[in-house]
Parts: sequence; structure tokens; C-alpha cells
Amino acid sequence: MKRTTLSLFAGATALAAVTGFAAVSAPGDSGAATTEPAATLPVERTGLLCPAPSNSDLAETSYTSFTPVTKGADEKGTAALEAATAESEGEKDGKGEEKGSKGEKSGDKAGEPVVQPEEPGTPATGKTSGGDAPALIGTAAGSHAPGWTVQQTTEVAAGTGRGLLGLNCTAPDTEFWFPGASTATGRTDYVHLTNPDDSAAVVDIELYGKDGALKSTVGEGITVPPNSSESLLLSTLSDVEETDVTVHVGVRSGRLGAAVQALDDKTGGDWLTAAADPASDLVLPGIPKDATSVRLVLFTPGGSDADLKVRLASPSGLITPAGHETVHVKAGMTTGVDLGEITRGEAGSLVLTPTSGAVPVVAAVRVVRGKGGEQESAFIPASDPVAARATSADNRAKSTTLSVAAPDRTAKVKVTASAGTEGGTTATKTFTIKGGTTQNVEAPVPAGLEGTYALTVETVSGGPVYASRTLTGEDDDVASFTVQTLPDDRGMVSVPKAEEDLSVLQK
Repeated sequence: MKRTTLSLFAGATALAAVTGFAAVSAPGDSGAATTEPAATLPVERTGLLCPAPSNSDLAETSYTSFTPVTKGADEKGTAALEAATAESEGEKDGKGEEKGSKGEKSGDKAGEPVVQPEEPGTPATGKTSGGDAPALIGTAAGSHAPGWTVQQTTEVAAGTGRGLLGLNCTAPDTEFWFPGASTATGRTDYVHLTNPDDSAAVVDIELYGKDGALKSTVGEGITVPPNSSESLLLSTLSDVEETDVTVHVGVRSGRLGAAVQALDDKTGGDWLTAAADPASDLVLPGIPKDATSVRLVLFTPGGSDADLKVRLASPSGLITPAGHETVHVKAGMTTGVDLGEITRGEAGSLVLTPTSGAVPVVAAVRVVRGKGGEQESAFIPASDPVAARATSADNRAKSTTLSVAAPDRTAKVKVTASAGTEGGTTATKTFTIKGGTTQNVEAPVPAGLEGTYALTVETVSGGPVYASRTLTGEDDDVASFTVQTLPDDRGMVSVPKAEEDLSVLQK
């Protein structure tokens, strides 16, 4: 995905943000220029998009907004999350035609912030209920922008897609890959598209199954109106039933937020968020230690097959799972592999590396916890590393598991718990993650905690580091859960320094 959340600069500085350096030469000089290393500065403005959470009347959704304190950020700032102003009433098929009433238009609630973000360092929450809650469009500037994170968490008591559904609201982008979707009987998957801009966006949606592209006449040239959100049922884009489908969302004009809501008749539902950009080396961090079923889904968008080595980074080191040492991915075709109870009671992250030749791949795993009638499912896409800092909002003292993996070199990380939404003081711990391992760390909890809190993970040394957060439901008898990966929170941007000899202008 092409990241578009950048600070705004002009002239040579804007060019430098793309090229990584800036050089300015005075007229008539020898052509030599003075260049200096880029400086890292806090972003000045960012945007986040949250899809409509559920069409269930039993849905209860909470939003948690948090901006970590960032050195060098502006002293003043603003942030707001508001309903998309032009969301349509009904779910759409691939032709943009309504497929039944969904309830109240989000435009009816336009201008009413769902969450009023607090000052940096303090999380804030807001709630909605029922099946007519709208998609949200958020913007933050100044001190509120660097690392701004919003977690959307929905609890559905019964029915298709029951359980805990969660995602980090995402920045707008122009391309998304979702391996792990399905059009099989028993699955009801929707792709949600949210347009934050004042002009329409035009989108192409492609589906790929085990034998290649699924035929569709309605996935091209889909228009998403300005400041609006659309949800499209995947089975209306193709009538082919496939257990494993890769969804590709490509934006012809404009930009969007995109996510897939995967609802299962037997194992509940969750959000499938976009996988990391196609790459030959991938890490899928934080598979729950009590997973009863893990299914790996892969797709290579290029013209070459990919052969990958499959390893599990466990607490004791890298392990090659018996019977699944390698996986072959045919070009343009989706491959699904059942890995069973691969974690066997220990923390684990999947590490995929090429056996020969670097072929870009996208990947995700579908994880099931529980057995019988008390099963729930969630998704973990391949993730980018934590890099400088990653942020997770909406954590709860007895329901949060933080998983950190260092698949290559040993790394040291600092984990900070914010104050609670209703009270409590910050706490910090430092952990050393041995190379080739995954650890479920004992994350700090705010002293005197009231409400929920945020966690930030910072790389101190070594690495790279990958992380995810698992949030479980409050009912101990039900295996409801959701997992969010923690890539870098985009709080900083590299800005080059440039010098120019202006002495010639004085002659």
C-alpha cells in the first residue's frame, strides 16, 4: 500500500520528502550542492477512516482515540471523528444498486463527533449501538496528529458474525490486498470502502481464487461518492464459491479506506484488514497460543510462482512445522494451507522467507479459538515492523495480550501504558526479545486504572520487531477475541535539510 499520511511542506522540502534528500545549487556555481542528512520531524496532519461497524441490531461498538506524546510536536492541535456525510442507506451490490435497507443514513448524524479526542497522552472513548452506526472520517492536526490511533471494537451477542470484531482505523490509500476472504457457503464477506474527500473516487475490485481471477462484470469502475462509505457483498461480485479468496482493491482516482468484514455462520466474525505490501519476506505476528485452527492464505500478484519456507518463531526459537516445511504459491492464484494447532500452547509468529528467488507475496492467517459451539475466528495479516513506534488503543487490564517478535536479531523494546480513560497513571517496562523468538510480554498496566488504556511499543535497539495485540471478550466461557497488528504509527516523517549559497545574489 502506498502510504499517504505525510506532513505538509513546500518547495524543495516537499521534493525531499519523496527523494530522501535535497540539493540546491546557486546559479553559475560549479553544480556542487550542499546536502545534509534528513531530519525526522513529527507529522503535522493525518487522517483516519473507520468503516460502518455492523449491520446487527445487537451490535455495541466502542471507539478509542489516542495520540502518544511526541517530542517536537506542535503545542496546540485538534482532532475529530465524524460520520461520513453521504453514506447510502442500503448495502450495495457490484453495480451500486441497493440490496435492502440498512437503516438510518449516516448523513442524519453528520457533524456530531462520535469521539472527542483528549490531549496527547490521554485516551478518549465514544460508543454507538445497533446496526445503523455510520462509517467515520477523522482528521487530526498539530499535537494530535503524530501517531494518532483509533481502535474500533464491536461486540455482537448472537447471529452470523457474533463475537468480538476489531480493527485499527486506517489512513486513506490507493491500493489494498486482502488474502483470506471467502465466497463459500456459510461466509458472508463485505468489502467496505470509505471516501474522505470532496470528490468521488473510482475503484476496481478484483477477486482471485485457487484457479486465478474470478470472473466478474461488476467489479470495475465502482464509484464511491464524496465523504461517503459503501459496503459491497463479495458474492455479488462473483457467483463462484471459493473457500479462500484474495481481494484486490485498486483506486483509479481519489483515495479510500478499505477493509473486509468476514462473517461466518459457525465461527463468528472479525475484520480482515489489508496485508502489508507484497514482499518476499513476511512476518505474521502474534498467533494466540490457544489457537485450535490456523489457516494460512497466500497470493502472489506477479507473473512468477513463489516457493516459501514456513517457520514459527516460538518462545524458544524458530521451528519448522512438520508437514508444512514449505509452501508453493502459483502466480495469480490464491493458496490456502491448514496449519492446525501450530502454536501448541505457546506464543508464535509465522515467518515466511523465499527458498530461492525473491517473489513478492501477500499473506494472512485465519485463526480460530475454542471448540464446538463456542468457536470464534479472527485474522492476522502480514505486517510491517514496529520501526520507531507503534500504538494500540482500547486495552483492558485482564483482556489484553501483547505479543512481540524479533524474527532476526535480538531486540530491546520499551512498552508504555497510558493513563486510563477514566483515571490512572502511566507505567513503562522494557523487554529484551531474543532473536528468532516471539514473546507474550507482561505489558504494563496503569496504576489505579479506570476505564481502558493505550499501549505504545518503541524499538530501543536491535530488531526489526513485529507486534500484535489480542483482545479477548469479558465472558470467560466464550472464546471471543480480535487481533490487531502494530506496524509503525506514522508519527514521524523524514524531512531533508538543504543549504544554498545566496552570495551570488548580492553581486
